[in-house]
Amino acid sequence: MLALPRKPRFERQLPQERRRALIEAAIECLKRHGHEGLSIRRISAQAKVSVGLINHHFPGKDGLIAAAYRHFNSDLVGGLRSAVARAADSPRARIRAFLEASFSRPNLDQDVLAVWVVFWGLYRHSREIQGVHQETYQGYVELLRGLLGELAPGPGRPRFNLRLAAIGLAALLDGLWLEWCLDPGNFQPQEAVALCESWVDSLCERQS
Repeated sequence: MLALPRKPRFERQLPQERRRALIEAAIECLKRHGHEGLSIRRISAQAKVSVGLINHHFPGKDGLIAAAYRHFNSDLVGGLRSAVARAADSPRARIRAFLEASFSRPNLDQDVLAVWVVFWGLYRHSREIQGVHQETYQGYVELLRGLLGELAPGPGRPRFNLRLAAIGLAALLDGLWLEWCLDPGNFQPQEAVALCESWVDSLCERQS
């Protein structure tokens, strides 16, 4: 009788797959343990790999955390883009889809807040985090800028300042999101969507 081939103890992964697994392990540690989740030993335990393997794929802890920040942000913004893409073919429907996705899972999750708090805390002292933030925030604001720009009633540019409008709406979204995460009893997500839509309505009234 032929012997069955032995299953290897560890699955061989491509470098990009291993990097992604380490990034996801880092994010999970931040969700579970907050700032203490930054420990390389804790992350290696979550990923079930040696500390040396993390050092092989990333130049250091800061590099891993910056990569986790980029991945985490890209996932959330990617979800918003997908919601916009699925919306009905009208500017109002697209911006409403963006707002509704902003106040839906996974964004409305206190574990998500725990991760952001750690990243924000690192911003002042980490050039890598600063670089990733500038890159990802710019993409987020550009998405909002495009959605607001579609609201012009006819050909040409809207009368309001698109750049400042996008920054203002981003600040309103961030403030409402943070307030909800800290105390979900203060208001319902649909009320936050309505507040943002009222802000957009008042902005568009300037064009009439």
